[in-house]
Amino acid sequence: MPRKRSLRCPICKKAVKAAEPDFPFCSEHCRKIDLGKWASGAYVISSPVTDAEEAIPDTHLEDSDEGQ
Repeated sequence: MPRKRSLRCPICKKAVKAAEPDFPFCSEHCRKIDLGKWASGAYVISSPVTDAEEAIPDTHLEDSDEGQ
C-alpha cells in the first residue's frame, strides 16, 4: 500500500493538498508573505554554483590570438 505524503505550507506549516489552488501554499496570505520575502532579499542563494570548466581559464586560446 503506497504511503501518502503530507505536504506542508512553507510559511505556516499547515497541511496542504496538491489540488489546492494556492499550492504549495495554504492560502493567498502565505503566498504573499513568501513573495515579500523574495522581494525584500530575505531569501538568498548562499554561493554561486560554478562549473568546473568555467573555473579553469583557457590560456590556450589567449596564446593563439597573440601570434596573429
